[in-house]
Parts: sequence; structure tokens; C-alpha cells
Amino acid sequence: MDLGIRGRHALVFGGSRGLGRATALALGHDGVEVTIAARNPQTLALAARELSEETGARVAAVVADITTEAGRAAALGACPRPDILVNNADGPAPGDFRDWDRDTWVRTLDSVMLAPIMMMRAVVDGMIERRFGRIVNISSRTVKSPQPELGLSNGARSGLIGFVAGLARQTVRHNVTINNILPGVFDTDAQRNHIRGIVQMTGRSYEELWEERARATPAGRYGEAGEFGAYCAFLCSAHAGYITGQNLLIDAGAYPGTY
Repeated sequence: MDLGIRGRHALVFGGSRGLGRATALALGHDGVEVTIAARNPQTLALAARELSEETGARVAAVVADITTEAGRAAALGACPRPDILVNNADGPAPGDFRDWDRDTWVRTLDSVMLAPIMMMRAVVDGMIERRFGRIVNISSRTVKSPQPELGLSNGARSGLIGFVAGLARQTVRHNVTINNILPGVFDTDAQRNHIRGIVQMTGRSYEELWEERARATPAGRYGEAGEFGAYCAFLCSAHAGYITGQNLLIDAGAYPGTY
């Protein structure tokens, strides 16, 4: 399927690895000019070169941390008029809520709630003026299926979801959509780091936990980053103008509810 977005400009945070990189790859394959933003300059430069070679698309890179004002400004300096914005940042570490003080909560809110909101604030009016915009926030299944060890994520990400629910209904008449993707367990570095955190909390072996989480999904496996990237790219396409304000699970059916 031709996504109808060839020549559009995309800004993808966390685009040097994992789900962000897979999204940048899928967009590049469809002729989108992609700017990837991440914090590690070496990983970022390598990813930009590899993505460009694989897709033939123009892929630019900018060292930028979405959680800081300076980082957001740097990203917008590199891609000042994005038609597509993918907000993505590392999730908070697992733990016990008794150990989290106010500063920990504020840092988490800055990272997974306020930073995406500030990026949307910066780009949405330009998208409205140009009559095209696609914003996707990479969130987590925890907003629908809370994980006991992920209280920081359960709480802070839900704030972003609530905000988007209101904004998305205001922008869609201008062909600007805003959606949230809620990934389950994917075979990524972020998942590995999460399991290492559980190892520290429980003392169980990494290998046991890794296999257990795969078996717990109805598919019996981890998701592949490419599966996520293709899904996200469709939400960014010209064909997705009637999808907005949605919280879209991609978790192999692990969420146990009907609705």
C-alpha cells in the first residue's frame, strides 16, 4: 500500500533504536524525509547512515533530549515544520512506589507526559495551517493494563492519554490526527532494561524472566520492532485521517478485556 506521504517531513524521537528506529525505517521506505532525534551521538549517527542506506530516503540526525527545553528546541531547529511527529522516550524504571519521592515523580512527568505535550504545542498550529498532521505518542499498555512494578508509568502516562483525548477532537477537522500506541512486550533494548530492573527487585534470573514474559502473551513470543513500525507508519499515512484520539494496543491480545 502506498501510504500517500512521500515527500512529507517526519520528526521521530528515540529514532536511533528500538520502536522509534523501526518507525523511522517504515516511514523512510515510503519516501518520507525523516529526522531522528536521540541523546547518544554515536548511536544516532550510525542509525541515520544505516536508515538512509536501507531506504534511500533522506535521514537527518539531531542530538536532542525530548525531556529538556533545549533538546526540544534543537529537534525543531533540525526539523522546523514536521508533518509527522512521533513522541517517544525511555520509560521509567520498575520499582516500589514507597521508594519514589516527589522529585522522582516530577522527573517522570517531565519525561513521559509534559515533554510530548510541549512538542505537540510547538507543532500543532503549523500542521493545522498546512491542513495535514499526524502525531503519534508511543506510550505503553500500562495505561490499560497496569503493571504492579510500573507505578510511575501507570500514573504519568495516563496523564498524557487524558490530555490527548481532548486535543485530538479539536484538531481532526483540520486533517491533524493525534493517537497513542500502547505497545506490549517487544524484543527491544528497552524491554531488556525493564527485565534487568525486575531481576534487581526479585533476585530471579534474567533468562527465566525473559522466557516467562514471552510465554505469557497469547502469541507466545515478543513483538518484533518492524511490526510496530509498520503499524505506526500507517497511522501517519494519508489514509488514517479518520482515526484520532485513540489508544491503540499492539500486544498480541495480552490485554484481557473485551473493550
